[in-house]
Amino acid sequence: MLIKRRDFLKTSGLSLAAISLSPFSNLSPPLLASQEAENLLKNLSPLTPEDFAARREKAIRLLTEHGFEAIFIGGGTNLLYFTRVNWGLSERLFGVLLSRKKDPIWVCPAFEAQRAGELIPAGQEIRTWEEHESPYELIKGIMKEIGAATGKLATAPDLRAFEVHGLRRTLSSMEIVDGAPITEGCRGVKTTKEIAFMDAANRLTKLAYQEGFKAVKEGMSPGELANAFRAAHQRLGVTGSGGPQFGPNSAFPHGSLAPRTLKLGDTILVDGGCSVEGYRSDVTRTIVFGKPTDKQKRVWEVVKKAQTAALKAAKPGVACEEVDAAARRVIEEAGFGPGYKYFTHRLGHGIGMEGHEYPYLVKGNKLKLQPGMTFSNEPGIYIYGEFGVRIEDCMVITEDGARILGGMEAVAIDQPFGT
Repeated sequence: MLIKRRDFLKTSGLSLAAISLSPFSNLSPPLLASQEAENLLKNLSPLTPEDFAARREKAIRLLTEHGFEAIFIGGGTNLLYFTRVNWGLSERLFGVLLSRKKDPIWVCPAFEAQRAGELIPAGQEIRTWEEHESPYELIKGIMKEIGAATGKLATAPDLRAFEVHGLRRTLSSMEIVDGAPITEGCRGVKTTKEIAFMDAANRLTKLAYQEGFKAVKEGMSPGELANAFRAAHQRLGVTGSGGPQFGPNSAFPHGSLAPRTLKLGDTILVDGGCSVEGYRSDVTRTIVFGKPTDKQKRVWEVVKKAQTAALKAAKPGVACEEVDAAARRVIEEAGFGPGYKYFTHRLGHGIGMEGHEYPYLVKGNKLKLQPGMTFSNEPGIYIYGEFGVRIEDCMVITEDGARILGGMEAVAIDQPFGT
């Protein structure tokens, strides 16, 4: 595991049981968290040109497997993933053509060629089009030149509709198809480096929550607590956030617009994350400001049991839907069913360079898990008019099961962070 367990973490869990209106005043000093954050970030190995070349090689293997001649990738996350080129979107087509028959060829507005040359790896070919010319005709000519004027041209799933339509109108002898099997086939399984980035990101968000919770006080607004989480992430060397909801508003999985300040006995549900080397975390914790009621404790314990059941069910060869079912079964057997009545959403989503990405842990998804896949594991119970509870940690599929990214799993409603 990338992250070493330090002795001080044995005593760093939050305990709310013995404290009244200021339940987070006895936490460990921020210096300890800052030191761990510094070590985490310092010990990461950045991506290299060889890593990006390996990604493109895998994409070409998948093109061959699926019978596609090439894939066109425009500005966005997929372009960043395969090339490290971060290009803002405009009305002008820009992107890269990855094919089975030639090295990457870039398609670029002529007046942007100098700027593109600063970003595109040396030695890769750039083809340009002038303002009065069609970039789609340019792509058509490239496909003919490489001997692939017929067959299937894939487009990245985030290519914009007008660009897909332009390709279909112009490359009439080709079938324009969804390139998701290529992009998702590469991005869905993470490498050791990518998992290390996500381990660090998830750890840092949990440390930031632990630090930000010190700001909790009666009468504060969700915005004030969100600012504390944002500042805590920043002190740990990353840009991140946490969006809290208080009391009955916590029963809305993505929050409520109804204004509410914090009152004694309120649940506090916070959901957010940060990014390390472009890879995301996603963490949710639910606590109570003051002493939790028996019902709050019971619901929390059911949700935690469901999360544990999902983690145990997740292993190579198991269908995505079976992991969702394992968590949902626990919640239904506890009386919070059927189906989506109280556990109102799927168990989890894929995560990596984007907070939500392929694949998904949801009923009907029969895709088999593979080592290196990463997901959120976030069961919840939402009781409108009262409160909601969600516990979320990201997990990675291993050779023989799954493990939580970043550690610090919730232990109890008054101990949201373990070691």
